[in-house]
Amino acid sequence: GGTWDLFRYPGIRSDSDMFTLGYNFRPWTDTKMLADGPSIRRYIDDTAREYGVKRRIQFGLKVISQSWHSENEHWIVKAIDEATDEEHQFSTGFVFHCTGYYKYDSGYTPEIPGINEFRGDVIHPQHWPENYDYSGKRVVVIGSGATAVTLVPAMADKADHVVMLQRSPTYVATVPEQDLISRNLRRILPEMAVYRLARTRNILLQRAVYRLSLSKPKAMRRLLLATARRQLGPEVDMRHFQPHYNPWEERMCAVPKGDLFKVIREGQASVVTDHIEAVTETGIQLKSGAHIDADVLITATGLDLQLFGGARLEVDGREVHVADALMYKGLMLEGVPNMALVFGYTNASWTLKAD
Repeated sequence: GGTWDLFRYPGIRSDSDMFTLGYNFRPWTDTKMLADGPSIRRYIDDTAREYGVKRRIQFGLKVISQSWHSENEHWIVKAIDEATDEEHQFSTGFVFHCTGYYKYDSGYTPEIPGINEFRGDVIHPQHWPENYDYSGKRVVVIGSGATAVTLVPAMADKADHVVMLQRSPTYVATVPEQDLISRNLRRILPEMAVYRLARTRNILLQRAVYRLSLSKPKAMRRLLLATARRQLGPEVDMRHFQPHYNPWEERMCAVPKGDLFKVIREGQASVVTDHIEAVTETGIQLKSGAHIDADVLITATGLDLQLFGGARLEVDGREVHVADALMYKGLMLEGVPNMALVFGYTNASWTLKAD
């Protein structure tokens, strides 16, 4: 749940539908398909409280190392109390990691020439300033992934104009904002039955889209682009929405009720596909020769990856480098006894595999 607690940028929401992102044992009772961050955090918090999980958590401890000792077959786990710097040590027969794969200390920002010369604000979405006012400002969002397509429509109402600057296009698919089927079924069926039906329906739909993308990539590409073209209208240049790869060769972005397309169609936002030559005092100079004027630059350029929360992993005094080890079913590492980790799906909701 760290993502939904720490990330506070405008419009933050899931990019997986909540009927498959939710826990299989506790229904998601809202009708929103893609939920906002605070709602997801509340759902996780309520679930933890309802099932007595919180009283089993030692909060405020940062795990710094875990060492397996073969002679007595146990792990020594060391942690630091972040409030007092006091070290704690635990001995255990099994270690199970539920730490995700993001580094929460900082987001990923590539080297961008001249970015320190910019006179406006430079913000990474992972460290969004509290109560930041961007009203009437010219905003450039650098990136074209899930964060960028969330930020652009969320900021368009208050900003003077929002530009999404991308090196290359991404497939963007519209999903319904509300699950009307579930809303109607709740009148006659118990909540858990409605949830299981929605979950099953969405799993089958996700698998069908993925398989069709692999078996009939040209047909799926035509469908996605035709849908985008219809929602963008005739005035928008479609080259900004035509990736150079087939659907699902990279992750696909989902937008509820086509909100990204709507703000672009209405002129509140626009898309520029180009490479950055350098950041200037007043904006971004592009390799094409064009210049984008800006008051705010948002580097929606991704996240740094990190397993085990950054803790050092050792087996009999030898440090384990994950990149050098075979990973079995995204669950266990070669040569590392009595240890497992949760790593979800990349083409479906993370929780489905975690469950």
